[in-house]
Amino acid sequence: MATLVLTAVGAAVGGPIGAAVGAIAGQQIDARLFAPKARQGPRLGELAVQTSSYGSAIPKIFGKMRVAGTVIWATDLQEHKSSSGGGKGRPKTVNYSYSASFAVALSGRPILGVGRIWADGKLLRGTAGDFKSETGFRLYPGSEDQEADPLIAAAEGIGETPAYRGIAYAVFEDMQLADFGNRIPSLTFEVEADGGPVAIGAIAAALSGGAVAAGPTPELAGYAAGGDSVRGALEALSDVVPLSLIGEGARLRITSAAGTPLEIAEAETGAGAGAARGRSEIIRRAAASVPAEVSIAYHDPSRDYQTGLQRARRGGPSPRSERRALPAALAAEVAKGLAEYRLAALWAGRATARLRLGWRGSGVRPGARVTIEGQTGLWKVERWTLDRMVASLDLVRVQPGTLPLAAGANAGRAVAQPDLPHGPTTVRLLDLPLYGDLPADRPQLLVAAAGAEAGWRHAALTVSYDGGASWQGAGSTAAPAVMGTALTAVPPVGSALIDTTSSFEVVLLNEAMWLEERSDAALAAGANLAVVGDELIQFGSAAPLGERRFRLSRLLRGRRGTEWAAAQHEAGEPFVLIEPASLAAIEPPPATLGGEARLLAVGIGDGDDGANATCTIGGEAMRPPSPTHLRAETLAGGDIRISWVRRSRAGWSWLSGSDTPLGEEGESYRLTLTGASFQRELGTVEPSYLYTAAQQAVDGLAGALAVRVVQLGTAGTSRPAFLVVG
Repeated sequence: MATLVLTAVGAAVGGPIGAAVGAIAGQQIDARLFAPKARQGPRLGELAVQTSSYGSAIPKIFGKMRVAGTVIWATDLQEHKSSSGGGKGRPKTVNYSYSASFAVALSGRPILGVGRIWADGKLLRGTAGDFKSETGFRLYPGSEDQEADPLIAAAEGIGETPAYRGIAYAVFEDMQLADFGNRIPSLTFEVEADGGPVAIGAIAAALSGGAVAAGPTPELAGYAAGGDSVRGALEALSDVVPLSLIGEGARLRITSAAGTPLEIAEAETGAGAGAARGRSEIIRRAAASVPAEVSIAYHDPSRDYQTGLQRARRGGPSPRSERRALPAALAAEVAKGLAEYRLAALWAGRATARLRLGWRGSGVRPGARVTIEGQTGLWKVERWTLDRMVASLDLVRVQPGTLPLAAGANAGRAVAQPDLPHGPTTVRLLDLPLYGDLPADRPQLLVAAAGAEAGWRHAALTVSYDGGASWQGAGSTAAPAVMGTALTAVPPVGSALIDTTSSFEVVLLNEAMWLEERSDAALAAGANLAVVGDELIQFGSAAPLGERRFRLSRLLRGRRGTEWAAAQHEAGEPFVLIEPASLAAIEPPPATLGGEARLLAVGIGDGDDGANATCTIGGEAMRPPSPTHLRAETLAGGDIRISWVRRSRAGWSWLSGSDTPLGEEGESYRLTLTGASFQRELGTVEPSYLYTAAQQAVDGLAGALAVRVVQLGTAGTSRPAFLVVG
C-alpha cells in the first residue's frame, strides 16, 4: 500500500521520474511491513483437535465451517456419588459419575449460530438443536454488546469475568460425562458465520477493515482465517488461487479477474535497445524440477466437513509431489479444480524472465500480467526495480485463463453420524424373579426403559415409596431395552413342554428394535426370555410382519416360576425382552414390602413430568418358586401319601445327575388340607406328607380333599401349589 501512496506523491511532485523514485521507496516500506512470515493460520490438524493452549490463535470464521475451538474457561470435574446393591452376603456398590462446565471460543468474529456439535466424533447436537447427552448450553455470537456469562461470573466474580465481546463462544453447563468415559470429550462445532458461501475478496475486505476492496473472486463454502494480518489469513489460499492486488486510489482491490495484459514489444527489451540496459534473459528449468503431483487437503461439507484430499497428476520424470492444506470448506469438484490449476501453474512457472526496460517501464507494477513479443504465454511481474533509469522486471510465466472451479472428482463416502432425536421416555417397573442365580434377601425391582425414537439413550430415575410424598434418586436407566406391547392376548398353556401351536403378536416401540429366532439349544440356555404382563416367556420363532410388528411362537411358558400368571393375559400388556445390559435394579427398603413403588424417569426429550411407572412391591425375587409335581397316592389301609418336588431360586439350569441346590437356609413347607367340614394346617421339612387314615377319621374326611403346599424360604414364601384329591 505504501508503494501506491508514495508513487502518487512522487508523480505529483516530480512527474514520471518522481513517481519512479516514490515507487522504489514505497517498495522498501512494503517489503518490511508485508514481508512473508512463518505461517500462523489454522491448518487441518489445528481444526481437528480441540485445544486450550495459552496464546493459541482463535480463527475468524467465514461462511460455514466445522471447527474445534479453544477452551477458554473450565471448572474442575464435579463428582457425584450414588450407591446401590448390598444385602446379605453382597457388598454395596458405590457408583461415581462426573460432570463439568466449560466455555469454548469458536470464532474471532461474530457468527450467526451453531448447528451440529460432535463429541469424540459422535453427534452430540442434531440439526434440530436437540442434544443427545444431558448438558446446559448457551451460545454467545460475538456481538459487541454481549454480557458476561452468569455461570462464569458466579465462579470468577462479576468484576473478574470478561464478556469476550467480538468473540463467539459457547458455554456448556454441568455437562454429564458418563457417555464420554467421565472426561471432557473433544468437541467440534458446525459454525455458521455468514448466510451462505463467501467470496475470498469479501473475506479480505472484512479482515482489512475496509483497506482492501473486494473484486471478483471465487466463493468458499467456509473459511477459517488465522494469522495476524490479511496476508497471513489468506496465505494458505494464495498458493493455489490466483489473486491480484490492484491500486484504487488509497485502497487496494483484490481480484482474480485476469484483465487485459500489458504488451511489451521486443524493441523495448534489453535485447533490442543497446548494451546500456543490459541483456534480457529467458530461463526454462528442467521438467524434473517441478512436482509431478499436487494434492489439496480440504474440508468437505458433504461428508460432515471431514478432511478430503484431491489430487492432480501429470506424467513426467519428477518423483516430487506437493501438498497444500486449506482451512476451507470446499466441494470435491472445486478442490479437484484447484489441484489441477495449481499443477498447471507450477509447470507454466518453469519459465522465468528478466527484462530490462527504459524509464517508461516504471509504470509496470508487481502483480501485473504482460505478454512479450516473440515469447509464448502469459507472464506475471514478480519483482520490479529501477536503477540508473533502467527498470528491471522479474517475470514468471503463469497459467492463462480463469480458475477452473469444477472438475470431475470423487469425494468418497463418509459414514454419516445418525441424527436421531432423543424423544420421550417409556419406562417399565418390573417385580420379577431375580435375573441370575444369586438369591435375594430383600425386595428388588427391575427398570426397563427405551424411547419411541431410535435416538433415545437414557433417563435419570427417582423413586417414591410413600405415595409421592417424598422422592429419592435411583441412578440412571441402563441401555435401551427392546420393548413394546402385546397386540393379542397370550393363550393359557402349561409350562411343561414347548408350545408349538400357540402364538401372539407384539409391536415394538421404535424401528431400530428387532427380534430374532433362536434354536431349542439356545432356549435351553436362556435365550429370548421376555416378560409379557407378569409372565416370563421364551420364544423360539419371531416372524416379522412389518411396521414394527412380530408374531412370536414356539413358546416356553411360565419361566422361573411365573406359570401362575399364564392364565391372566389380555391384549395391550407390556412386552419387554429381558437382557442384563438393558435392566437397571432398584432395591426398595424391606419395610416397603407389600406397598407401592412410584418411578419417575426424566430424559433429555421429556418434559418436567417425565415418564411414570408404578408397581406393587411383592418381593418376587425373595420368593422360592412354588412346588411342582404335586400328587396324592392312596395306600393300602387308607393312608394318603402326598408328595411334591421342590424348586430353587438359586438354580434355573437343567442339571443332570445331581439335585437342584436348595437356595434357602433350610427346607421347610406349610401344608394345608381342606375338606367339606374341616381344615388342617401343618408343617414339614420333607417334600412329602403321609395323611393317615386315623387323621382322616378325626377330620371327618368325606368327599374331595383340597391340598395346598407352599415352601417357606429364608426371605419369603412361595406361591402355593394346589391339588384336589377324590
